[in-house]
Amino acid sequence: MNIIVSGSLAYDRIMTFPGKFSDHILPGKLHVLNVSFTVNGMVEKLGGTAGNIAYALSLLEEKPIILATVGQDHHRYFVWLAQNQIARDSIKVIEDEFTASAYITTDRADNQITGFNPGAMKHPSTFDFDKLPPGESLAIIAAGNLEDMMTYSLACKSRGIDCIFDPGQSLPMWPRGDLTRCITGSKILISNDYELELIMTSTGLDREKLLQSTGIIITTLGELGSRVVTADGELVIPAARPRTVVDPTGAGDAYRAGLIKGLVQGKDIRDCAMMGSVCASFAVESYGTQEYRFSPDEFRERLNMSSRRY
Repeated sequence: MNIIVSGSLAYDRIMTFPGKFSDHILPGKLHVLNVSFTVNGMVEKLGGTAGNIAYALSLLEEKPIILATVGQDHHRYFVWLAQNQIARDSIKVIEDEFTASAYITTDRADNQITGFNPGAMKHPSTFDFDKLPPGESLAIIAAGNLEDMMTYSLACKSRGIDCIFDPGQSLPMWPRGDLTRCITGSKILISNDYELELIMTSTGLDREKLLQSTGIIITTLGELGSRVVTADGELVIPAARPRTVVDPTGAGDAYRAGLIKGLVQGKDIRDCAMMGSVCASFAVESYGTQEYRFSPDEFRERLNMSSRRY
């Protein structure tokens, strides 16, 4: 099965400020704000929706095809993808841009200041879907370049390729009509609870009308699990139990990978969602979105335990 993962590749550059931002910002001078924070160092993590989903799929013994753009500083990311046997052939390099990057500074009170440079993500990745056999392909359209999201979503539907639409962080940028067109005809619409509210507000469609546009609505609920709504009713899938919780960042992307693995294996949607929960439970055990690992046996063991509890 060809698994197409469209989205972003990004570097997350994470810094820690040992004090509190509030101690260095004068309330009466916000209109002329000019501050500088000396941090304790910087850690660079690999991220982006496409990278995170593809990484988890590689742990699940799949060979995803990433559709994304990177910049002139792509080398470290490409080395990582090669180490995890993830193809780079369909990733477009934009030589006069930098790879999308988030610069995140966290203070002692867990307040954050983030600067995001889309860089290469401003450019479409341009992929030809005509070379994919419809019955042997599945695509997830995750948050990334908006033109890609629109083009690829419509390309999948016109060619009969099953498509999971996952707008995520891109939602504030969508015109109402375009968002509705991308949702319509998708196999699955997936989001977290807050994002689903944004989708309904942006499109003017409630859950019932959304369900007339897509086959399945999946809503991830963090530690509460996920909710799966189909024409036959609603399922609540519990979260799988991790050994420890270190960092929830990236759990949603891991969930999507587990879900996709179940779909390509032909499992029913309840089992697919449970596989998503199990994959997410491994992700929260490490700091960073591509830092965790599990073997196929470890995944099956936790899946069996979670299924018995359910």
